[in-house]
Amino acid sequence: MWLALTAALAAVAAVLTMKRFLRLPAERSRDDPAPAAPADTGQPAVVPILGTPTPRDLERLAAKPSLLDRPPAEARPPREPLSAAARRRLTRWGVAGCALVLLASCTQLLESAVFSQAPQTSVTGEVGFSFAELEEQACDPALGQAQEACLSQAPLSDGPPSPAPIAPPGPDLSDEDCQSQTATPRVRAIDAKVVRAVNRQWRRIESWLREHAPRSYRTLGKPGKAADIAAAEAEMGLRFPDDLRASLLRHDGSVHLDDVWAFGFLGHTNASVAEILTDWRGLCEIDSENEGDGGDENARSQWWDGRMLAVGADGMGDHLVVDSEQRDVGTTDHEGSMSFRPGGVRIRSFHALLRATADAMENGTSIGYWKPRAVAGEVEWDVLDLRP
Repeated sequence: MWLALTAALAAVAAVLTMKRFLRLPAERSRDDPAPAAPADTGQPAVVPILGTPTPRDLERLAAKPSLLDRPPAEARPPREPLSAAARRRLTRWGVAGCALVLLASCTQLLESAVFSQAPQTSVTGEVGFSFAELEEQACDPALGQAQEACLSQAPLSDGPPSPAPIAPPGPDLSDEDCQSQTATPRVRAIDAKVVRAVNRQWRRIESWLREHAPRSYRTLGKPGKAADIAAAEAEMGLRFPDDLRASLLRHDGSVHLDDVWAFGFLGHTNASVAEILTDWRGLCEIDSENEGDGGDENARSQWWDGRMLAVGADGMGDHLVVDSEQRDVGTTDHEGSMSFRPGGVRIRSFHALLRATADAMENGTSIGYWKPRAVAGEVEWDVLDLRP
């Protein structure tokens, strides 16, 4: 665009200059009077003198009208002034034209600044070279190298080696339920009916333990604190089911005393609030990734998911868990599986586990293939063979 504008200006200047120089001879011829013809005196013609033009020479060299000469323009009557509407339209078109010229100029400057850089010959993540450098590396026929082998060799470079290509990041498989939270702890009220139902089952269990397994009875923990439960919920980002919270408020887990195994359910100890939080942290450190789409069924089929609450442990890497969303009871083992049929039966809540335990103690029955019995003042859970 700039070259075209410069060429146009140069052409206009050339035309004007040519027109001026062509007019000069004509103006001189009109100003200088023509030489008068010699009178006929009867004398012989004058012999031309070298260097003096003859009348014929003067006629031949006289300036002729140029094609660029124009006759003087006739006087024209003055034009009528433009109306207000016409002046406004003319102003708008002028402003629009100036804006277009300015936009074209800015576009040209931007294009020159961006696309005027020399092309690069190296590729990010690979050894930098150009085709000219590759052609300069001729193969030595004496070495018996094939042409393909020569072309596949990377040229040597004196500069630092290029970094290895970085693989694109894969999909985010992190378990969101395993992320520690910074929420403010909030103590939530528990329905009075749930508290009464949980305490009723605990009284049945406590009565049987005092009579048949007093050593296990002494391992029952002291009442828990609602503030501790709220703090654990805030850090884990989970909500403990109401029946589990009511159970923790009556007995904050169980403890080991000398050589007495802490009381628990289905061969697992009864975990306190602190143990639930500690086990959640440890299990999330071991496995904090989703092994599928992270859906509800996937979370319940893998070895561990951050939404689970480890309410018991058997001391060998296996845990009794409660699903914080569906509230049912399951087990997870260190071999990489999770099941929500502990003992081969479905237990729909922690309250249902308490009631099933009380029934099995009082009636001498089992919970699936788990059967509690008192041995030397302690509770032991036997595994029954239920095969026909």
